[in-house]
Amino acid sequence: MSGGWNTIESDAGVFTYLIEKLGVKDVQFAELLSLDADDLRALGDVYGVIFLFKYPTGEKPTDVPKDGSFDHDAANNLFFAAQTIQNACGTQALISVLLNKDKEIEIGKELSEFKEFAGEFPPELRGETLSNSDLIRETHNSFARASPFIDETQRTATEDDDVYHFIAYTSINNKLYELDGLQPAPISHGPCTTQEFPTKIIDVLQRRIARYPANEIRFNLMACVRDLRLRAREFGDEDGLEEQEDIRAKWLWENSLRRHNFVGFVGELLKGVVAAKLEQGNGAYEKWVDDAKKQTAERREKARKQGVAAE
Repeated sequence: MSGGWNTIESDAGVFTYLIEKLGVKDVQFAELLSLDADDLRALGDVYGVIFLFKYPTGEKPTDVPKDGSFDHDAANNLFFAAQTIQNACGTQALISVLLNKDKEIEIGKELSEFKEFAGEFPPELRGETLSNSDLIRETHNSFARASPFIDETQRTATEDDDVYHFIAYTSINNKLYELDGLQPAPISHGPCTTQEFPTKIIDVLQRRIARYPANEIRFNLMACVRDLRLRAREFGDEDGLEEQEDIRAKWLWENSLRRHNFVGFVGELLKGVVAAKLEQGNGAYEKWVDDAKKQTAERREKARKQGVAAE
């Protein structure tokens, strides 16, 4: 493999523009803020959902899943890839939805050729092929947040880390499948048509979340849906279309910020501030430093009294 995979955020704008860059047409992601089937149905055509949750470090695959049942035959009959590398699970989850919905979605030339090439392989080799795809990896990494301090490709999670994992759910051949590359096979959650998916997936997710402590709230859910701008145009909903265009513009801006490392900018800004203080003379620089130290000490003392660690 010619390079590593960096961490990407669970963000609808990141996932939407990532699949667009891969050549997928007329598909987007939408964040779901509640486990409500009506909210999911309101999005129109739903191809699948991506679920992000805290993964217990050290947990091993079992012979029987905690919910549903392993469908080992389906591992070869649909597109299911084993996860073979850290940090790739977000893109692997969305690929799992797209490549199993290619009769409903225009996934583009590159992903079509990738599926044709890797589709005949067993899940482990599919995962290796995905991990070694320069196109998919480079597209994935182009949406990672720039950090000058952390080399994600060299870091391995430990049992003390909070590790988060993406998995996909979608209806394939009238069954609801959970596609998790860390599991030995797709997990079937029973019969499920495309029309039934919004209702049945909510039931599955509610059961899954119920297994966590009541104070665990670190979950994220995104739906893979038909481009909501197309739907607004078809309904003649000008206000809805304008709202969706505003959301797209916001996503573009946020994605552009993710690609930039602002450490150099901040360093130059601080140099300018220090130079200005020195030019003022009359002890302005010393007073500025003393005031900053005093404010830091006051903040720490306040935090100590409140029983929390100062940042």
